[in-house]
Amino acid sequence: MSRLKITQTKSGIGYKKNQKETLRSLGLKRMHDTVVKEDRPEIRGMVATVVHLVTVEEVD
Repeated sequence: MSRLKITQTKSGIGYKKNQKETLRSLGLKRMHDTVVKEDRPEIRGMVATVVHLVTVEEVD
């Protein structure tokens, strides 16, 4: 199964509470933090919520 490398590129300051909580749920605490998650529909949905704050790459 493929994996997603998710990097926070913008701060969550000034955005809605649910978007800040989504960043936390993904494991991103500050700018330029990177996490690697399994490519699952739940993770894709979280990324779609904060797509303007993160960059996503597929890794093997």
